[in-house]
Amino acid sequence: MRRPQDPDGHGGRDGLGGRDGIGGTVGNGPQQPAPEAVPAVDSRLIVREEGFRGYVGEFRRKLRSGELGSLPVVIAVVIIWTVFGSLDSAFLSAQNLSDLSQQIVGTGMIAVGIVFVLLLGEIDLSVGSVSGLCAAIFAVLNVLNGMNEWLALLVAVAGGAAVGLVHGFFFAKVGVPAFVVTLAGNLAWNGLMLQVLGTSGTVNIPSESVVAELYSTIFSSPAAAYVTAAVGVGLFLLASLLDARRRRAARVPFRPVAEIVLRTVVIAAIAFAAAYILNRYQGLPLALLIFLILLVVLDFVLRRTRYGRQIFAVGGNIEGARRAGISVPFVRMSVFTIAGTMAAIGGIFLAGQIQSASQTSGGGNLLMNVIAAAVIGGTSLFGGRGSVWSALLGALVIGSIQSGMNIMGVSNAVQFMITGSVLLAAVVVDSLSRRSQKAAGRA
Repeated sequence: MRRPQDPDGHGGRDGLGGRDGIGGTVGNGPQQPAPEAVPAVDSRLIVREEGFRGYVGEFRRKLRSGELGSLPVVIAVVIIWTVFGSLDSAFLSAQNLSDLSQQIVGTGMIAVGIVFVLLLGEIDLSVGSVSGLCAAIFAVLNVLNGMNEWLALLVAVAGGAAVGLVHGFFFAKVGVPAFVVTLAGNLAWNGLMLQVLGTSGTVNIPSESVVAELYSTIFSSPAAAYVTAAVGVGLFLLASLLDARRRRAARVPFRPVAEIVLRTVVIAAIAFAAAYILNRYQGLPLALLIFLILLVVLDFVLRRTRYGRQIFAVGGNIEGARRAGISVPFVRMSVFTIAGTMAAIGGIFLAGQIQSASQTSGGGNLLMNVIAAAVIGGTSLFGGRGSVWSALLGALVIGSIQSGMNIMGVSNAVQFMITGSVLLAAVVVDSLSRRSQKAAGRA
């Protein structure tokens, strides 16, 4: 039976005798106009209307609400470089900084995989042994069995991806906690690495091998570093302008051209300063270039694709993500596959650095360093917040501390204690930041 229409066309009355339309009445009382909705104002609009004063106010608000971003790690890098530079001028020399840019590549690549896992609020304790296993696979296939080096490299990376997929399957499908799965994997894959290496225990990688050359190759022409910096700055500017155009078309807050130009100038200053320092020594390392390209690609995946948004959604609120139709098992399995793949790539670069794969590959303090790099760089242990650039910043902090202490002749025991203290400080900052965000209603 059709419901009778009201004179104003909002439909019939509900079961309580009131109108079910906007601005209706309850019972037979006089009709009262509905209160006008207060439009939500994006804070970025206020910032742009108030100019520089607005930016200062917005910065203070972010500090109070715990939205620190990369600020703590940038301050940490400045402090570390200032301290070690004042203690020994060799630390800030072009040679040491250039060497540092190469040395952080292997650790940084593995840390990128950890960033993906941490975004889910999980942990992977197997990446160290996985990196050693994949380095051993390449060395045995190429050096001992004569397999084509590119094919051996592909098999080694695929092996890392397969290991990550296994971890993801047991975690996402079987329901075993990631901590337990990857802890068991840490032991199992380390044992498999020893089995692959055999009785020799060490396989030396020739200096002319592709793995060794990927790490040691340096573009000595000054144009290489400057062109790379120019391309990077240009891509940043283009992406920023396209993003602003897209947001303007959607009628949502966007960055004005003046702000985009200012941010681009800051990025350009950093990029060209780095290029200048590299050219003062030998030039642009190929390993660093590959690392930066991977960061750009994976950052695009995380921030500009549907899959990346799904990762943040699962890490931020798994039940909400499930109700939104996101395949949580797929996201979890794929993230651990990415972590295994990046562990393999990082392990191969570490093998190229020392030109060998041995029983100690992937051991020592590598696992601690990659987790510390991801966390110190700003990725939250609680999931849902972070960036792949955290791996670069965190690896830079860890590498700077180790490089400075090596120059100062500090023992390994003290280095471990200091690195552990820095990791604890990063977790404390993350915890306090999350508490502030909860208090401000943003977490």
